[in-house]
Amino acid sequence: MDITTSVGLVAGSIVIVMLILTGGDLHMFISEHAMIIIFGGSISATLIRFPLVSILHGLPLGAKYAFTMSRSTARSLVDELAGLAEIARKQGPMGLEKVETPDPFLAKGIRYVADGYDMDFIRDNLERDRDNFLMHLEEGSKIYRAVGDCAPAFGMVGTLIGMVQMFANMTDPSKLGPYMATALLATLYGAVIANLFCLPIADKLHGKLLDEETNRTIIIDGILMIRDAKSPTLVREMLLAYLPEKHRHESGEPVPA
Repeated sequence: MDITTSVGLVAGSIVIVMLILTGGDLHMFISEHAMIIIFGGSISATLIRFPLVSILHGLPLGAKYAFTMSRSTARSLVDELAGLAEIARKQGPMGLEKVETPDPFLAKGIRYVADGYDMDFIRDNLERDRDNFLMHLEEGSKIYRAVGDCAPAFGMVGTLIGMVQMFANMTDPSKLGPYMATALLATLYGAVIANLFCLPIADKLHGKLLDEETNRTIIIDGILMIRDAKSPTLVREMLLAYLPEKHRHESGEPVPA
């Protein structure tokens, strides 16, 4: 679980609720009209922007990866693939059949090598799998960003509607307060939804996308080198190129020249 996402959301919500409670009653900040304009308007605009299939794929996948960590780091993948190359060197591709890994993408690549598929088949299938996954994850990021862009705009729409209703009822002072509250709460809801939830999640998903792209590319290159019977030392050297310089020597061993 990616604890930073959960901690950030909970901490931000607590800060807002505490500020509300220190200056009044929580019920003062609840407005059905503001909720309708923010949620209804944002969802409607998002449906116009994206195909339904993209929303159905992107939203659940985005929510899942915003709150979960990758199973493996790039450094651990390099070490694991070098170990797999050592097994394949000593026992042959059949020796990989008993290898277990928690990463399903890596497990698929290992199975392809153990089953003796040719290089082109392995490359095409793994690259297609990677690209489809990254496309759906990018869709999720774009959808959350779209909602984050729409929410403040519809908050302003709600504010304008409330202001029109307020000015249209200037002769009835009893209606001025509720209309003004609706106008201000719409702006508040839009700002909170955009800046505490949707936009941070969109940025988190973009970072996860970059990490997953690197990890899956490392796996593809490593699997292809194992299939080509490259030495474990060469596999490690080639894959370490994907890592920043400061992360290439974490194991305490020098990189072979």
